[in-house]
Amino acid sequence: MAFILFDGMTLLDFSGFYEAVTWMGILKAKEGVTWEFCSTKAEITDDRGLTIKVPHVYPDLSGYDLLFVPGGFATRQLKDDPDFISWLQSARNVEIKASVCTGSLLLGAAGFLEGKRATTNPSAYELLAPYCSEVVKSRIVRDGNVFTGGGVSASLDLGLYLVESLTSTEFARQVQEKMDYPYYRPGQMIEQPGT
Repeated sequence: MAFILFDGMTLLDFSGFYEAVTWMGILKAKEGVTWEFCSTKAEITDDRGLTIKVPHVYPDLSGYDLLFVPGGFATRQLKDDPDFISWLQSARNVEIKASVCTGSLLLGAAGFLEGKRATTNPSAYELLAPYCSEVVKSRIVRDGNVFTGGGVSASLDLGLYLVESLTSTEFARQVQEKMDYPYYRPGQMIEQPGT
């Protein structure tokens, strides 16, 4: 899994999803689950001033199985940054793409939402519209192997939903218990095309 980090990101967008999906490796739900932190620079600072060291600078993203992009106000500028978007596009053949909040703007700018339904933070629905076939006002939207989550705290739900999608309802419940997060409802249908 490649976790994309950038200056001005919202930490909870990243950390909620990260907390949920990494349990697949910790509890060995799947073989060989690993993750890496990737960025365009060796150190980033989130939107509240927390500095994070990033070991993988400008890696080729094509070798990963899952790409995750968090949001934050910085996405409004990054979506128009040709170097950043070109780097993200190296993930065009990555099987699973996921974003939380305005991270979907970056997936969209990279062309990954063309013909897809997606969601984002409610404050950015209009910004997302040019990049996808339909903006869905929902907490979680799945269209094929593209998973998008709404506002910041949706990262927890999206992470659990992705875990459930890749493993089982029973395993998602186990992760939910480990996280002591009672709000996700395993086994319930999320917004998908045709539902």
